[in-house]
Amino acid sequence: MEKSKEYDISFIIPCYKSEKTIVHVIDEISETAEKMSIFDYEIICVDDCSPDDVYRKLVEIATTDTHLKVIRFSRNFGQHAGMIAGVQHSKGKVCVFLDDDGQCPLDKLDNLLQPLDAGYDVAMASYGKKKQSKFKNVGSRFNAIVANILIDKPKDIQMTNFIALKRFVADEISRYHGPYPYISGLLFRSSAKVINVPMEERTRMAGGTTYTLRKLVALWVNSFTAFSIKPLRIATIIGGGASIIGVIVAVITVIRKLMNPAITTGWSSTISVILVLGGLILFVLGIIGEYVGRIYMSINETPQYVIAETCNIDQ
Repeated sequence: MEKSKEYDISFIIPCYKSEKTIVHVIDEISETAEKMSIFDYEIICVDDCSPDDVYRKLVEIATTDTHLKVIRFSRNFGQHAGMIAGVQHSKGKVCVFLDDDGQCPLDKLDNLLQPLDAGYDVAMASYGKKKQSKFKNVGSRFNAIVANILIDKPKDIQMTNFIALKRFVADEISRYHGPYPYISGLLFRSSAKVINVPMEERTRMAGGTTYTLRKLVALWVNSFTAFSIKPLRIATIIGGGASIIGVIVAVITVIRKLMNPAITTGWSSTISVILVLGGLILFVLGIIGEYVGRIYMSINETPQYVIAETCNIDQ
């Protein structure tokens, strides 16, 4: 049986609303590979059920360029599902994630790959100032703080979408089949040898961010619960702390009543305590419910993604 071809690099690009930019990104990959004398490479574009005509454009290119492989999802499963699908269909010794909007500085690809030769397993670009909206910047900072706490991300590591990783890390990511993929969690679960490579982010070629508030909230919730049980521990601490405060308040109330029988129990203070404790209980139950829901979805084998069509993909 003939051995399947192994590539030097697999470029993986999740695509969504990138009809106007993806051709330029693919052309630049080809030009960069030629300059670096990388002849065995593949480009895997994953169309995340984009509402524009990006899939048709990709197929047109793939019919003449065998380096390009295309996957189209049956519905929108999200960027992280697209990244995992690309990894699971890749064959490169090194995988490189990049965006479809031209913001990733491909001219610095050699800088991104050098740390892998120096012993690191994952190298990702770090940008002094990210060229995105203030809302997205706030979200990114919040997500970074959460990642520091919950998935043990080093504080000095900045998460971006321009990432190079060795094959064994890609294989470890491919092994994950849960319905809630989160690339950062999978990377830091796979290796501690992660480094940032300073470079400048480019301006988006066209359009704006495709992350809506709903998608950002879903990503944040996923980062809370996908690869850590720390939220449950935090909920336990909050519940324990509220119980201790409740006991202290109750003791103080009894002592004050014994010392001064004329004191009447206040309706406002009683309602305040009930509301605070009720809110804490609902908060803790919400966290537990999120975990239970994810367990239920996993038991029912909810797929990470469903592929509708492919082009140049080995079946």
